Amino acid sequence: MEEQKYSIKQWAKDDRPREKLLNKGADTLSDSELIAILLNHGTKEKSAVELAKDVMRVGKDNLAELGKQNVKELMKVKGIGEAKAITIVAALELGRRRQALASREKAVITSSSDVAGYLQTLLKDHRHEVFAVLFLNRANKINHFKIISEGGMTGTVADPRIILKKALEEDAVSLILCHNHPSGSLKPSRADEELTQKIKEAAKYFDIKILDHLIVSDDGYYSFADEGIL
Repeated sequence: MEEQKYSIKQWAKDDRPREKLLNKGADTLSDSELIAILLNHGTKEKSAVELAKDVMRVGKDNLAELGKQNVKELMKVKGIGEAKAITIVAALELGRRRQALASREKAVITSSSDVAGYLQTLLKDHRHEVFAVLFLNRANKINHFKIISEGGMTGTVADPRIILKKALEEDAVSLILCHNHPSGSLKPSRADEELTQKIKEAAKYFDIKILDHLIVSDDGYYSFADEGIL
């Protein structure tokens, strides 16, 4: 059970992250101070900010790395119970969705670079390989995003029947296939190429076009269309 002592309300006014946010703006707070607001209070031994610094260390003092941690991993920090861990995970997920939505609401998809950033945002925190699909309408705008399957560290398998069933439900006229490479490598495997062709051939029967297949990692992306192998 989490012990409560260092409530933010008990701090000197100048040291309170909430007051600092109100008076000076959210952008003036450090990552630890923002997390401290989410935590609300610390423990008998540590203030909320000190506890937040411990949380940041789990992510190697990097929000992108912290976003990869799940509830159980955050609960390994002394003083972080389930409620606090859930709050942190939820806040980071909102940030990720906001960033992805900003990319999604850009203009019509005309090139691989238009969609690569959006997909990197959505898939970058997955530790295992996942296969996802973007469903586009006649205006070449994204109607829907769906993760079709999740695999292990070395690969995943996507069922063309599931993809095409969803495409028909979404009234999609074209698709962009995507999967991540947690290892960082952007080179497609023979299995990647064979699966792409299998889905492409199946989609023809429904007059659905496969615009591209992107492999994304933290280091960049690989486009089957750009490389002429689609």
